[in-house]
Amino acid sequence: MNNGVAKHSAQQQALAQTAEWVQQVIVKYNICPFARAEVERQSIRYSVCSEQAMEHVLTALLNEWQWLDAHPETETTLVILDKGFAEFAEYLDLLDFANELLVVEGYEGVYQIASFHPNYQFADSELDDAANFTNRSPYPVLHILREASLEQALANYSDPESIPERNIEFARRKGAPFFADILKKIKT
Repeated sequence: MNNGVAKHSAQQQALAQTAEWVQQVIVKYNICPFARAEVERQSIRYSVCSEQAMEHVLTALLNEWQWLDAHPETETTLVILDKGFAEFAEYLDLLDFANELLVVEGYEGVYQIASFHPNYQFADSELDDAANFTNRSPYPVLHILREASLEQALANYSDPESIPERNIEFARRKGAPFFADILKKIKT
């Protein structure tokens, strides 16, 4: 197998596993109450970025915002980082720079970035707290949301502030091993 085919195959695997995670966790357990409609409409774009240097990922992110500008039929993009940013602290640094780039490039108020990572850990939580699984994914992911659509969805949702609390309660009730098992099955 040549290098190009192997790279394509690894990217396809990352894409498929992330899409399965969206179905098996985010939609199935209603972690995001707005995801099901977008999955059914097929308006979610999955984009794999194999870059490992922060500046290259930021360039890919800028390109993705521009792509979304040109494709209003696509509601959201999950940028999957299949090769780098396995360390959560390094990923958080990337997220900080991505949010700064959002402002610098004039996309603040247009797009928003939600974060998911295999080792996601909320501030002031223990690593093994099941609540962290509400943001744990098979790969590091920068999820680009259209801010106008998000505001509209939240305006039409009764008590949107309760969503994170409900998710944390659900995750803790199910337990960390429950979610760890799902992620393990997705990754194999």
